[in-house]
Amino acid sequence: MSKQTFTVCFCFRRRFRIPAPEPPAGIKSLFDKYSVNDHMTADHLRRFLVEVQKEEKASIEGAEAIIRNNSSVIFHRKGFNLDAFFRYLLGSSVPVLSPHSVHHDMTAPLSHYFIFTGHNSYLTGNQLSSDCSDVPIIQALERGVRVIELDIWPNSTNDDVLVLHGMTLTAPVELSTCFKSIKKYAFSASDYPVVITLEDHLTIELQAKVAEMVHQIFGDMLFTPEKECLEEFPSPESLKKRVIISTKPPKEYLKAEKTKAKEDGSHEKDSSKEAWGSEIPTARDDKDDSDEDDSDDDEDLHSDDVAPEYRSLIAIHAGKGKGGLDDWLKVNPDKVRRLSLSEHELEKAAKTHGPQIVRFTQRNILRVYPKGIRFDSSNYNPLIGWMNGAQMVAFNMQGYGRSLWLMQGMFRGNGGCGYVKKPDFLLTDGHEGFDPRVKLPVKMKLKVTIFMGEGWYYEFKHTHFDAYSPPDFYVRIGIGGVGEDSVMKKSKTMEDSWNPAWNEDFEFSLTVPELAMLRIEVHENDVSEKDDFAGQTCLPVREINKGIRSVPLYSQQGDLYQSVKLLMWFDTV
Repeated sequence: MSKQTFTVCFCFRRRFRIPAPEPPAGIKSLFDKYSVNDHMTADHLRRFLVEVQKEEKASIEGAEAIIRNNSSVIFHRKGFNLDAFFRYLLGSSVPVLSPHSVHHDMTAPLSHYFIFTGHNSYLTGNQLSSDCSDVPIIQALERGVRVIELDIWPNSTNDDVLVLHGMTLTAPVELSTCFKSIKKYAFSASDYPVVITLEDHLTIELQAKVAEMVHQIFGDMLFTPEKECLEEFPSPESLKKRVIISTKPPKEYLKAEKTKAKEDGSHEKDSSKEAWGSEIPTARDDKDDSDEDDSDDDEDLHSDDVAPEYRSLIAIHAGKGKGGLDDWLKVNPDKVRRLSLSEHELEKAAKTHGPQIVRFTQRNILRVYPKGIRFDSSNYNPLIGWMNGAQMVAFNMQGYGRSLWLMQGMFRGNGGCGYVKKPDFLLTDGHEGFDPRVKLPVKMKLKVTIFMGEGWYYEFKHTHFDAYSPPDFYVRIGIGGVGEDSVMKKSKTMEDSWNPAWNEDFEFSLTVPELAMLRIEVHENDVSEKDDFAGQTCLPVREINKGIRSVPLYSQQGDLYQSVKLLMWFDTV
């Protein structure tokens, strides 16, 4: 890689020199500080590891091993020169998130965790006309999603069960196909339990058939409670390699479908388009949007029109119960349950019942789902659910956009196992508890330096960003978190460079760092059209390794790029 030629107007050519990535100014300064006569010994490196990388237990032996494993030239085997030091940092095996394995306490009840949750997990695309398939279910499980939602309906002859989005043009898939794929791929990314939430539109006879199917396919993998209603949820640790069923009675669903169709018709098309160019939406005062899910008033699976063998499958009982929000949020000391609210229902409830919602979620599970007019499978701001203690913030995993990037980032934490322990303040007993509406004092300042980036030259066609010159990259960086913490900033634009070196410092004041997500996006400046997307990642602040780290970037869909990365420095005060 030395030169790149672009043809302009079919008549002349522009040639650019493409230099190899060089150590940026900030890295040169650090090398000068921790070296003598352009030579970094093992002792110098150990000091660097302790003081900059915050590796307090770094040893001379460990530093010698790093030098030995990262020096290709025999002459430099006893130390680093600047280029070897730079290459070590850029290709560091120390991940940006620490540690890179499950490290949260996994022995608390399920209600103490945020859980990676899908919505309409069987859809391949939009909510109205896409196919239903087990493929998106498999893809979700392979990404670590732990809650799979299936809408189950009778077939045309009422003798079998299909999965489809009711009252739409979606093509169905057989329930048995979905169950078999869940069994095969449930623990491909994580050993922790998979919850299947069933939106049930079945007759008693078909419920019995589903019960038989569940036992036949899942066998000993299925968790069934000893009592009809659990007094407390088991822990993720105790449920490893188990499948859990959660649902509620079906008898009001058809009524809810009619209500949904009427309400959907009264709304114009959703305006919160979720391409990368739109910012993450915040809470609004719009009229609430109903969804077919969780719109009924049934409380439990006690009615006579539910097959007993089907009822015995249910480990997590769902339903709102009678009355309004005060009744829905009542905490029963004798049993636990799941409550579901739409994104708008939660936004409204949080304004009047914030602490009460948090108290409810200390024992019970709260599921939040997208509003009914998100026909394009877009998503909402997941922080609205997390800051109120909601465990199951249900997302359309087949979509993409900044909200989904936040969701994927949250569950890169705790080793990517799909369960993230909630902060202590969301689990604290007491009358007041945490109120997400209250402005809090600054608790932490996060300092971030963006040195440089590389890898686009190998990952993209050379005219992908600009037909006439190398790309002009800039970085958007900021925080997704509670209202006071949320902010986005922008770096300068580095023109005509495949290996941009920004060398810029950013600082973020955080009032609730436990819920803060560091958002990083790279774009290519385009003066004539919309700026091009060039990579993104979201990182849970509480798990970021301090020091200089190589940060891999992801595509719009959340797939890891093979080569694209940023070199960054993280610190807190």
